[in-house]
Amino acid sequence: MSTALILVDIQNDYFPNGKMELSNPVKAAANAAKVLEWFRQNNKDYIFHVQHIASDPGLGFFLPDTEGVKLNEAVLPLEHESIIKKHFPNSFLKTELESELKETGVTKVVVVGMMTHMCIDATVRAAVDLGFETTLIEDACTTRELSYQDKVIPAEQVHYAFVSALNGMYANVVSTEDFLKTQS
Repeated sequence: MSTALILVDIQNDYFPNGKMELSNPVKAAANAAKVLEWFRQNNKDYIFHVQHIASDPGLGFFLPDTEGVKLNEAVLPLEHESIIKKHFPNSFLKTELESELKETGVTKVVVVGMMTHMCIDATVRAAVDLGFETTLIEDACTTRELSYQDKVIPAEQVHYAFVSALNGMYANVVSTEDFLKTQS
């Protein structure tokens, strides 16, 4: 049974001075980098960097040929690591991610990245629906505050609401530290 790491949308527009700055993106990216390094050090060849490219300029971020669409320096891919380009929140929708995972015999995935309430949620749910045993490393993810009508939901509450909804039924949700401890 092979395990793959999927790094979702750790892109410059989510960082300070980006067009869609998230809450604590540097901390989440640093934790994602720790997990990435563990996969690299342990001869895990199955590393997939997912890059969202806006197909509609109205989105306002991840626009083609901008600095914001580029993968962040904290998790830059090595030459042999796959980059999956997507245009929807779900990393599997209209991409080659599922076929590449299945071709290599991957049965388990570890997910890190951005935004918890959107692309992480969609990707984790799709991974499970497609039959992959899924681990979500929650502190290697982040999101932003949301609002509905006159209510503002702080980023931390958004994050933990989505993480807790995924925990158990959809994914094994763990911290970076706990993941790395259980791997040694």
